[in-house]
Amino acid sequence: MFVLVEMTDTVRIPPWQFERKLNESIAEELNKKLANKVVYNVGLCICLYDITKLEDSYIFPGDGASHTKVHFRYVVFHPFLDEILIGQIKSCSQDGVHVSLGFFDDIVIPPESLQQPAKFDEAEQVWVWEYETEEGAHDLYMDIGEEIRFRVVDETFVDTSPTGPSSAEASTSNAAEEVQKKEAPYTLVVTMCISSYGIVSVVVYSVSKIAPLSQGTDCFKLTMNQCHKMKGVEKGRN
Repeated sequence: MFVLVEMTDTVRIPPWQFERKLNESIAEELNKKLANKVVYNVGLCICLYDITKLEDSYIFPGDGASHTKVHFRYVVFHPFLDEILIGQIKSCSQDGVHVSLGFFDDIVIPPESLQQPAKFDEAEQVWVWEYETEEGAHDLYMDIGEEIRFRVVDETFVDTSPTGPSSAEASTSNAAEEVQKKEAPYTLVVTMCISSYGIVSVVVYSVSKIAPLSQGTDCFKLTMNQCHKMKGVEKGRN
């Protein structure tokens, strides 16, 4: 989920920070610049890990600050494909389920990647898994705040660097559309359509307390029904 990425940058240190240690000032400036930012085709930067090399510092005419080329390693959030993660449901729409990890919110589960059969409840604005058991069909609501287990299947990077408008008129007429079409710089597409994925509280309870998954899908569906009875996973919905 987290990787160390080697980077190089030239860091500007203003003169009023010269009394501090150079490493401390550089570390602070790097975190100001990169922390919680998405680097295209790299991932979401979290924090500085270490500085591996400092080259010579220079002060240019007309600028009292020092400029130092720095080689460093940065902690980056960039899960690999097929990695299994646990997050919380942030919101639901007809486009799918949106999941948050707390520090990263741009995770999407498309409708076709939900546990099937699934339907969108317009009244409650949540997705519902309609699972079958020997005693009939039951609905499992994917409520906001529920912890779910999912697998990363795809990622999308979008270059959101500012670009100059082709003309002033075009910029004015398309301003509202551009705001609406603004995309996240880094998005994960994930799936939870396998029986061992989904809402954590239900899956963990059914697997650890009633029967192991190794007994097969039919056994899993039966344990889901038992779990429904014991925990009331439908939360009073009829």
